Formats: sequence, C-alpha cells, structure tokens
Amino acid sequence: MVRFWAILRARNLEFLRDTEALSWNFLFPFIVVVGFGFLFTGGSQDLFKAGVIRSGAPKATQFLETKYIQFVDFVVEDDALAKLKRHQLDILINPSSRSYWISDSSPKGYLAEKVLLSTETDWKKSTIQGTDIRYVDWLIAGLLGMNMMFSALFGVGYNIIRYRKNGVLKRLKATPLTAFEFLSAQVVSRLILMLGTAFIVYFGSHLLIHFQMVGSYFNLFVTLTLGAVCLTSLGLLVAARTASEELGGGVLNLISWPMMFMSGVWFSLEGAHPWVKKLALIFPLTHFIEAARAIMTEGATLAQVSPNLFALMIMSAVFLALGSLLFKWD
Repeated sequence: MVRFWAILRARNLEFLRDTEALSWNFLFPFIVVVGFGFLFTGGSQDLFKAGVIRSGAPKATQFLETKYIQFVDFVVEDDALAKLKRHQLDILINPSSRSYWISDSSPKGYLAEKVLLSTETDWKKSTIQGTDIRYVDWLIAGLLGMNMMFSALFGVGYNIIRYRKNGVLKRLKATPLTAFEFLSAQVVSRLILMLGTAFIVYFGSHLLIHFQMVGSYFNLFVTLTLGAVCLTSLGLLVAARTASEELGGGVLNLISWPMMFMSGVWFSLEGAHPWVKKLALIFPLTHFIEAARAIMTEGATLAQVSPNLFALMIMSAVFLALGSLLFKWD
C-alpha cells in the first residue's frame, strides 16, 4: 500500500500541475453539453417516430407504408409504452389488435394520429400521460461517457506510453514496485479525476439547462464509477507493451472513434440493423451509456441495469488482468 499510495500521489500531483490539461478536461465537456443544450432543445424534427408492437399475427396496414416516418419494432408492450410516455416515440401501434396509443401532451403524437387515421379509421385509441424528454436530457449520458472515454484512453494509455518512451518506467522497474501496483494506482488516480469532472460538468450544466433526472444519483454514481474503471483498464491494456507514441495514438483512435459512433452517444440505435446492435455490445461505452441513460431518463434501478453493470465489471477484470500480465517496463 505504501508503494501504491506513492504512485497515486505522484500521478495526481503531476496532473494537477498541468494546468492546461486540467482546464481542458473540465472546459471541453461543459462547452459541448451547453452548446447542444441551446442548439437542439426545442428544435423540430422532420420525421415522426412510430413504435410497432410485433406480436401475434399482424394485419396489413397502409400506415406502415407511409413515407417520412421511422418505424421501430418492439416485442414487449411495456417497453414501448415507457418510451412513448417520455416522448421518445410519437405514436405506438399494435397492428394485430388494430390499436394505438399516443401521449396526451405530445404535439407530434397528435399529428401522427391524424396521419394514421387518414389511411384507415378502424383503429382503437388509447392515451397515456407523458413528459417530454428533450434531446439534451437524452444526450447528457452519452456526453459524460464520451468525455470519460477520451480521458481514460488518452489520459492513461497515452501517458504510460510517454512514460515508457522517456525512461520513467525503466527507473520504476528498479524499485520494488510491481506492475499491478503501478497500474492500480493509475486506475484510481484517473477514477478520481473522471468522477470529479463528471460531477462538475453535470451540475454546472444543470444550473443553465436544468436536466431531467428521474432516477437516483447514487445509482448514477455507481454506474459512473464502474464505467470509469472499465474504460481506464482498457487504456492500460493498450499501453501495456506499446512503446511508440505514434502507434499508441493510432490504436487509441482506432478504438475510441468506432466506440463513440456505435455506442449511442449522439443517436439511438433502436432502428439500427440487429448486427449493429450486437456489435455495439463489445464496447464498454455502450453498457455505460445504456445504464446511465436508463437511470437518468427512465428511473431504472441498479437491478434493472445489472446486465450492463456486470458486463462492465467483467470487462474491467479482464482488461486489468491482461494489462498486468502483458505490461512491459522497458
């Protein structure tokens, strides 16, 4: 523990003394969150989004052939109703029972209903009470995850590659310090930074935009912690043997950019091809964003997001174990 605390303290002091990097870690996500909040809140969209419950023997309906409407398939009716309640769907239809639901507070739902009834009139109507979830309310989980990803991969992985190139690791090799102690200290140091950054960015932006937080802050904290540990462990794995900054930067970009676009940071994958959804599950960022977004916008409990949390824990253990075994001081 003495060796662990020595490395942890040294890494924290090194980062705090780098005022430019410290300022950027706080300033960049804050600018993105506030910018998207003002640019997209209240903005209109060209397409309606309709949920379709695929159960039983569906009857033919002309509505499903309507242009400029995005149709999203659901198997469980309750899941679709929850999204309709939060205005993530404009209308929900069940072709097999010829029934549909709209939110009584959704203007787009009212118009989607008119489009539906203009094609056929033998539909049974139901309404639910809902609350609009703005794009920025939906986006904040993805932005927190994206900032954590870049901070973990480049702040830890690239930093260790620089240590190796500058001979710092070669000096540490001559000490009693083990690879696991060194890597664990890096994980904890970056964890403290990322949680502090997420706290300041979220509540600082909340003062201007007033996010909707349906779930528990404790559940969100647990999810943030597991996500930060997993992403940091991935950065350590990449840096375990890489000695070139150019190669390390290329590998980190190769991991981070596909992860950012396929993990649901900017847009939902609900209407994506099934193989895209399955491929996205290999990324730790996907599991973090799904869990954090469910807690923030749906009020999910830790039990309800437990599959995502278990995936993050398993990935963290695998990444950290492999990073320790493969770690090279020279």
